[in-house]
Amino acid sequence: MKKHSNIQDPKQLRALAHPLRWKIIDLLTVEGQATATRCAEALGESVANCSYHLNTLAKYGYVEQAPGGQGREKPWRMASVEQTWDADGGDVSPEKAAAGQAASEAFLDYEATRMKAALRRGPSEPEPWRKANGFSATVAFVTPEELAELRTEMETLLKRYNDRFENTGLRPEGHRAVRLFFASSLADRNEEGSG
Repeated sequence: MKKHSNIQDPKQLRALAHPLRWKIIDLLTVEGQATATRCAEALGESVANCSYHLNTLAKYGYVEQAPGGQGREKPWRMASVEQTWDADGGDVSPEKAAAGQAASEAFLDYEATRMKAALRRGPSEPEPWRKANGFSATVAFVTPEELAELRTEMETLLKRYNDRFENTGLRPEGHRAVRLFFASSLADRNEEGSG
Protein backbone atom coordinates (compact mmCIF):
# COMPACT_ATOMS: atom_id res chain seq x y z
CA MET A 1 0.00 0.00 0.00
CA LYS A 2 1.26 3.45 -0.92
CA LYS A 3 1.23 6.24 1.66
CA HIS A 4 0.16 9.01 -0.72
CA SER A 5 -1.44 9.36 -4.13
CA ASN A 6 -1.61 12.69 -5.99
CA ILE A 7 -4.43 12.42 -8.50
CA GLN A 8 -3.91 14.08 -11.88
CA ASP A 9 -6.35 12.30 -14.22
CA PRO A 10 -9.79 14.00 -14.54
CA LYS A 11 -11.52 10.63 -15.01
CA GLN A 12 -9.86 9.35 -11.85
CA LEU A 13 -11.05 12.48 -10.01
CA ARG A 14 -14.61 12.08 -11.31
CA ALA A 15 -14.69 8.60 -9.75
CA LEU A 16 -14.62 10.36 -6.36
CA ALA A 17 -17.70 12.46 -7.15
CA HIS A 18 -20.11 9.89 -5.71
CA PRO A 19 -21.19 9.89 -2.05
CA LEU A 20 -21.28 6.09 -1.66
CA ARG A 21 -17.67 5.85 -2.82
CA TRP A 22 -16.61 8.16 0.01
CA LYS A 23 -18.50 5.95 2.47
CA ILE A 24 -16.71 2.89 1.09
CA ILE A 25 -13.34 4.65 1.28
CA ASP A 26 -14.03 5.58 4.89
CA LEU A 27 -15.11 2.05 5.80
CA LEU A 28 -12.00 0.52 4.22
CA THR A 29 -9.81 3.10 5.94
CA VAL A 30 -11.28 2.31 9.36
CA GLU A 31 -11.61 -1.47 9.00
CA GLY A 32 -8.48 -2.07 6.92
CA GLN A 33 -10.33 -4.29 4.46
CA ALA A 34 -13.89 -5.31 3.67
CA THR A 35 -15.86 -7.37 1.17
CA ALA A 36 -18.80 -6.07 -0.86
CA THR A 37 -21.02 -7.97 1.58
CA ARG A 38 -19.46 -6.22 4.57
CA CYS A 39 -19.78 -2.83 2.85
CA ALA A 40 -23.46 -3.55 2.17
CA GLU A 41 -24.09 -4.50 5.81
CA ALA A 42 -22.26 -1.49 7.21
CA LEU A 43 -23.60 1.07 4.75
CA GLY A 44 -27.17 -0.14 4.28
CA GLU A 45 -26.71 -0.73 0.56
CA SER A 46 -27.12 -3.76 -1.68
CA VAL A 47 -24.18 -6.08 -2.23
CA ALA A 48 -24.45 -5.54 -5.99
CA ASN A 49 -24.28 -1.76 -5.58
CA CYS A 50 -21.26 -1.97 -3.26
CA SER A 51 -19.56 -4.42 -5.61
CA TYR A 52 -20.08 -2.04 -8.54
CA HIS A 53 -18.62 0.93 -6.63
CA LEU A 54 -15.70 -1.12 -5.29
CA ASN A 55 -14.86 -2.17 -8.84
CA THR A 56 -15.08 1.46 -10.01
CA LEU A 57 -12.76 2.55 -7.19
CA ALA A 58 -10.38 -0.27 -8.17
CA LYS A 59 -10.49 0.72 -11.84
CA TYR A 60 -9.17 4.16 -10.92
CA GLY A 61 -6.59 2.94 -8.41
CA TYR A 62 -8.21 3.89 -5.10
CA VAL A 63 -8.73 0.36 -3.80
CA GLU A 64 -7.12 -2.98 -4.49
CA GLN A 65 -7.91 -6.58 -3.76
CA ALA A 66 -6.61 -7.89 -0.47
CA PRO A 67 -5.51 -11.51 -0.22
CA GLY A 68 -8.23 -14.19 0.06
CA GLY A 69 -11.85 -14.64 -0.97
CA GLN A 70 -13.56 -14.83 -4.36
CA GLY A 71 -16.28 -12.94 -6.22
CA ARG A 72 -18.26 -10.63 -3.97
CA GLU A 73 -16.56 -12.20 -0.97
CA LYS A 74 -13.11 -11.04 -2.02
CA PRO A 75 -11.75 -8.47 0.41
CA TRP A 76 -10.74 -4.98 -0.71
CA ARG A 77 -8.36 -2.50 0.89
CA MET A 78 -7.21 1.04 0.20
CA ALA A 79 -4.42 1.34 -2.37
CA SER A 80 -3.02 4.40 -0.58
CA VAL A 81 -3.63 6.03 2.77
CA GLU A 82 -3.98 9.58 1.47
CA GLN A 83 -5.31 11.05 -1.76
CA THR A 84 -4.74 14.65 -2.86
CA TRP A 85 -5.48 16.65 -5.98
CA ASP A 86 -5.04 20.16 -7.31
CA ALA A 87 -8.19 21.63 -8.78
CA ASP A 88 -7.91 25.32 -8.12
CA GLY A 89 -7.37 26.68 -11.62
CA GLY A 90 -3.97 28.10 -12.51
CA ASP A 91 -2.16 25.62 -14.73
CA VAL A 92 -4.90 23.00 -14.22
CA SER A 93 -6.95 22.19 -17.33
CA PRO A 94 -10.65 23.17 -17.26
CA GLU A 95 -11.59 19.47 -17.40
CA LYS A 96 -9.40 18.65 -14.40
CA ALA A 97 -10.61 21.72 -12.51
CA ALA A 98 -14.25 20.66 -13.02
CA ALA A 99 -13.49 17.05 -12.02
CA GLY A 100 -11.56 18.23 -8.96
CA GLN A 101 -14.43 20.53 -8.02
CA ALA A 102 -16.92 17.65 -8.25
CA ALA A 103 -14.67 15.35 -6.18
CA SER A 104 -14.07 18.09 -3.59
CA GLU A 105 -17.77 18.88 -3.28
CA ALA A 106 -18.65 15.19 -2.83
CA PHE A 107 -15.92 14.89 -0.18
CA LEU A 108 -17.12 17.99 1.71
CA ASP A 109 -20.75 16.83 1.52
CA TYR A 110 -19.69 13.47 2.94
CA GLU A 111 -17.68 15.08 5.75
CA ALA A 112 -20.55 17.42 6.68
CA THR A 113 -23.02 14.52 6.73
CA ARG A 114 -20.62 12.47 8.84
CA MET A 115 -20.08 15.29 11.34
CA LYS A 116 -23.82 15.93 11.68
CA ALA A 117 -24.46 12.22 12.31
CA ALA A 118 -21.73 12.21 14.99
CA LEU A 119 -23.28 15.30 16.57
CA ARG A 120 -26.67 13.57 16.75
CA ARG A 121 -25.05 10.50 18.35
CA GLY A 122 -23.15 12.68 20.82
CA PRO A 123 -25.47 12.38 23.83
CA SER A 124 -25.29 8.58 23.67
CA GLU A 125 -21.48 8.52 23.69
CA PRO A 126 -19.57 7.79 26.93
CA GLU A 127 -18.71 10.96 28.86
CA PRO A 128 -14.93 10.85 28.26
CA TRP A 129 -15.53 10.74 24.50
CA ARG A 130 -18.14 13.51 24.68
CA LYS A 131 -15.71 15.78 26.54
CA ALA A 132 -12.78 15.05 24.22
CA ASN A 133 -14.74 15.43 20.99
CA GLY A 134 -15.95 18.64 19.39
CA PHE A 135 -15.40 21.32 16.81
CA SER A 136 -14.49 24.96 16.70
CA ALA A 137 -13.96 27.72 14.20
CA THR A 138 -12.37 31.14 14.09
CA VAL A 139 -11.51 33.89 11.64
CA ALA A 140 -7.86 34.76 11.09
CA PHE A 141 -6.54 37.74 9.16
CA VAL A 142 -3.52 36.25 7.41
CA THR A 143 -1.41 36.53 4.28
CA PRO A 144 -1.28 33.68 1.72
CA GLU A 145 2.13 32.70 3.12
CA GLU A 146 0.81 32.59 6.70
CA LEU A 147 -2.19 30.53 5.61
CA ALA A 148 0.12 28.06 3.83
CA GLU A 149 2.26 27.82 6.99
CA LEU A 150 -0.82 27.27 9.16
CA ARG A 151 -2.08 24.58 6.80
CA THR A 152 1.28 22.77 6.95
CA GLU A 153 1.23 22.91 10.77
CA MET A 154 -2.35 21.59 10.91
CA GLU A 155 -1.58 18.78 8.46
CA THR A 156 1.38 17.78 10.64
CA LEU A 157 -0.95 17.61 13.66
CA LEU A 158 -3.55 15.63 11.73
CA LYS A 159 -0.91 13.06 10.73
CA ARG A 160 0.50 12.61 14.26
CA TYR A 161 -1.02 9.14 14.64
CA ASN A 162 -0.74 7.92 11.04
CA ASP A 163 1.67 5.16 12.07
CA ARG A 164 -1.28 3.43 13.77
CA PHE A 165 -3.08 3.08 10.45
CA GLU A 166 -1.10 0.08 9.22
CA ASN A 167 0.57 -0.98 12.46
CA THR A 168 -2.45 -1.97 14.53
CA GLY A 169 -0.16 -3.02 17.40
CA LEU A 170 0.51 0.67 18.06
CA ARG A 171 -3.17 1.35 18.77
CA PRO A 172 -3.63 1.79 22.53
CA GLU A 173 -6.24 -0.03 24.58
CA GLY A 174 -9.56 1.81 24.51
CA HIS A 175 -8.90 3.46 21.15
CA ARG A 176 -11.55 4.35 18.60
CA ALA A 177 -11.30 5.55 15.04
CA VAL A 178 -11.74 9.32 15.11
CA ARG A 179 -12.04 11.38 11.94
CA LEU A 180 -9.90 14.53 12.07
CA PHE A 181 -10.84 17.15 9.52
CA PHE A 182 -9.23 20.50 8.76
CA ALA A 183 -10.43 23.06 6.27
CA SER A 184 -9.83 26.69 5.55
CA SER A 185 -12.12 28.78 3.39
CA LEU A 186 -11.56 32.27 2.11
CA ALA A 187 -14.13 34.82 3.22
CA ASP A 188 -16.21 36.38 0.48
CA ARG A 189 -14.71 39.78 -0.25
CA ASN A 190 -18.09 41.35 0.57
CA GLU A 191 -17.98 39.78 4.06
CA GLU A 192 -14.45 40.87 4.95
CA GLY A 193 -15.28 44.39 6.08
CA SER A 194 -12.57 46.97 6.41
CA GLY A 195 -9.59 46.95 8.63
